[in-house]
Amino acid sequence: MFRKLSLAAAVTAAVCPSLSAAEKPQATAEQNIERIDVTGSRLKGVDLEGAQPLTVLDQDDIARSGADSIHDLLKDISQLRGGTGTFSTSQSGGTSNSTPAGQSAASLRGMGPSSTLTLVNGRRIAPSSFAAGTENFVDVNAIPLAAIERIEILATGASAIYGADAVAGVINYILKDDFEGFEVNASYGDSLAQSDESKTQINLLWGTQLGKGNLSVFADYYHRNAFKATDRDYTKDPFLVSGYSYLPKLENTPNIYYYSQRDGLELPAPGCKTELVETEYGEQICAYYGNEDDYLDSPFESLATGFTFTQAIGDLNWKTDFFYSHTQSTAYSSPAPINQIDDSEGPYALEQSLYIFDQADGSNPLLEQLYIDPFDTVNNRQVYGFAFDARFSDPRTIEVESDNMRLVSELEGSLGEWFWQSGITLSRSKSEQVAIAGVYNRFKFHAALTGELCSDGQIASYDGTTLNCAGDATLRPFYNPFLLGDSTNDATLALTQQNPSRSGKSSVYAWDANINGELLLLDAGAVNAAFGVEVRREELEDIPSLDSQAQAQNDYLVGVFGFGSSLAEADRTQWGAYAEFNIPLSTELELQAAGRYDHFDDFGSTFNPKLGFTYRPTDTMVLRGSWSTSFRAPSLTQAGVKLRTTTSTFDCGANQAVADLYCMGDGTEVTVNSLELGNPALKAEESQALSLGFAWSPSAQTNLTIDYWQFNHEKVIDTNMTAVLDRALSDAALRHCNLVPQGQQGIAYDQQLCEVTDEQGLNIEQQGADLSEILDNYIAAFDPRDSELYLPLSRDHVIPLENTGSQDLQGVDIKFDHRFALAQGDLTLRFDATHYLEYERNRPGSDAIESLVGSYRYPENVGRVSLAWDSDNYYIVIGANYTDSYSDDIDGLRGREIDELEALGALNAQGEREVDSWLVWDLSAGYELSNALTLRVNIDNLTDEEPPTVYGSARGFDAINHNALGATYRVGMTYRF
Repeated sequence: MFRKLSLAAAVTAAVCPSLSAAEKPQATAEQNIERIDVTGSRLKGVDLEGAQPLTVLDQDDIARSGADSIHDLLKDISQLRGGTGTFSTSQSGGTSNSTPAGQSAASLRGMGPSSTLTLVNGRRIAPSSFAAGTENFVDVNAIPLAAIERIEILATGASAIYGADAVAGVINYILKDDFEGFEVNASYGDSLAQSDESKTQINLLWGTQLGKGNLSVFADYYHRNAFKATDRDYTKDPFLVSGYSYLPKLENTPNIYYYSQRDGLELPAPGCKTELVETEYGEQICAYYGNEDDYLDSPFESLATGFTFTQAIGDLNWKTDFFYSHTQSTAYSSPAPINQIDDSEGPYALEQSLYIFDQADGSNPLLEQLYIDPFDTVNNRQVYGFAFDARFSDPRTIEVESDNMRLVSELEGSLGEWFWQSGITLSRSKSEQVAIAGVYNRFKFHAALTGELCSDGQIASYDGTTLNCAGDATLRPFYNPFLLGDSTNDATLALTQQNPSRSGKSSVYAWDANINGELLLLDAGAVNAAFGVEVRREELEDIPSLDSQAQAQNDYLVGVFGFGSSLAEADRTQWGAYAEFNIPLSTELELQAAGRYDHFDDFGSTFNPKLGFTYRPTDTMVLRGSWSTSFRAPSLTQAGVKLRTTTSTFDCGANQAVADLYCMGDGTEVTVNSLELGNPALKAEESQALSLGFAWSPSAQTNLTIDYWQFNHEKVIDTNMTAVLDRALSDAALRHCNLVPQGQQGIAYDQQLCEVTDEQGLNIEQQGADLSEILDNYIAAFDPRDSELYLPLSRDHVIPLENTGSQDLQGVDIKFDHRFALAQGDLTLRFDATHYLEYERNRPGSDAIESLVGSYRYPENVGRVSLAWDSDNYYIVIGANYTDSYSDDIDGLRGREIDELEALGALNAQGEREVDSWLVWDLSAGYELSNALTLRVNIDNLTDEEPPTVYGSARGFDAINHNALGATYRVGMTYRF
């Protein structure tokens, strides 16, 4: 990696976040008079320059980046790259239990967004009421970029200062204040492709003196168009022919389910609008590929406003900051699969559905190939038909609106030589989402299939003889899934559409107070100390509409197809007290010590210390180090989720016994529908962090910092279906026929399996049963397909959240910048990179440790290099972002996909594949026409690089580490008066 970046640096350099590590020339005595807050410390007025590895993005960095959102601004910072933690709407889906479109989160070290504490002016902000899975996170898109003065990033544990959630570190967004005048910023950007992915932004900033204070007001508007996979040649077509689904869209005609075929093979209905695909069984089917409905960026719009007000009142300073933001977006997910009423595969259609394919002589060769079987309707009538495979035609489309508000008011003053500060915080996030298309009622649709739906959209009643509709409603003709382009048929389907909704609210109420000053005087100088207390109340509710909830009394059947839900309500009260000290042991050596005690009314108490040192052997070098413990409180969703419909993945590569019973001995990963339970007995996640490094400035033009960091993260909260399957091998209480009874947990098995016993006559639910013998006897009795020789699972396994395991990671951050002072301006070379030495975690359901460095989505090296030319009235910056290669996720693919890759020669002798590294260039330039007007232009991905192919991703590329937009530009202007 370093060879490539060095080569890039020799040719060019960078813009965007300058990533200066806050190691700048020391301030003079006069400059130190103002008491400055520094992220990672509560001490004010103490020279902590270089004491910790702090990354600062200032106004120049923000302006030059070309970013139009917080996520865009942070995406190139090495500490926030890699892993699966940082996400944007491109990784969010459109179903009810997904992270809403339009929201984004920042994650340090790839440890997950809930392990990164987000602050605004040093205080907390309410998280999104809709969790990412069950991890609550702060939606950084709710923080208006126009209001940001600078961003400070501390990528090490900080619970000794800030309490919960600062496991991987802290990102502190500092708002603008004391502004005078009027400023307008406007920008427009788009890709260089023919499609329209344009982004428009305008923000206003006005400030004036008011008495002995200042009022600064801002407003920001942002609009982004959608970006679809079909907009690019390299994402519009399936990247593997074998990556198909057996469930075609209704508009392409369904397939006949293989159980209905006399030869046991899937069969396409006549009239498929796409080319037929041959399966591993030699079938010719009408297939579906998800890329045709995939949105890589959802449409998004936001409006924000707010103010900062400061005022001197006698000897006191009063400061209030407020912002409000409104965002709205539309999310899209692939069309929902159609299942039977009980959610099993292969819904039934009436025999008459195929009469449209009758020959002129009255024969119907298609019907002659099928078993016509009896099945029960919604009204428990017995009719005759056959099973089919299909999904609806239109994508599941969800509109999302969020309102975010934050108000902080504080007073500060002095008590003798001590400085004190106290403030209150009120922060709230409210979100609403509603399905507007592509979501269909399970029961109404099946009623429509058998002619039991009325013209008012209600299901007809049945008196044992006839079907009846209420009032003036009449019975609709049955819906025929094989009849295309018929308005009457389409109108019947339209009556089955549903609009489930979801409403959420998250609130934070807090009061804090601190005091700091010189505690005592030592020979080497004054011991500075800070003491503080904080009380905080957090509340969360996430309530979906009844039609999208899984309820035990309805066999956990969600009332709509393909639309899960997360029902959660929780609150907690917390208080904490902390102390921090800076102790000069000599003129060169200082010791930092801190400790914080936190008590939560749900899971208990925790104490977290921190020890650090700063050693300055010369005026140009600082050696620094720290050790600390941190914790992450279980999120309110994790503690309070009542029932969440989701999917769980078990890893057969982690447990051979599980592989033999559920994966035919292979080390594959399997995803199944499940129900996730909150757990009030969850313990806090715990972490130890170690940081060692130095900052060296051999001249005023050169800075170098190297920092080693390490985290030992334990009691990580997650679901662990692999472990539940392993425990179920010996614990019959976790094995259930058909459905898991209400109030119990465990695995649900297909009813057919429950008809089989082992050699002792014990079935799957009985203690002591031999599951291997049951598998052998099941295969002998039911003769499943060759690819299905495993214990068949039912649906809705009930899996609790638990403290599942641990992860250990360590790495090195390197930052370098050198400024060449030339006659016509300054030329500055910058280099910033992160090298992962280790990222290990225990595999779910196993004691085995897996190494993630270099594995799927965990590049070993990430970095940026840039070269900037600054003159009096213009600048030009060219830079490159580098993402290292890593292993493709071949193990997660299906057998037929692996066979295709082998045929293509894409795998090595070990059956593995490396994803290519990615080096992407960008350009930024600005010209100050006058003191009032500045023009800017940015071009990202100058050479229009396609993202590396990643077969382990359903999209064919890695949407977290790479980008499919191609070359994009942005032009902007700033006008001040």
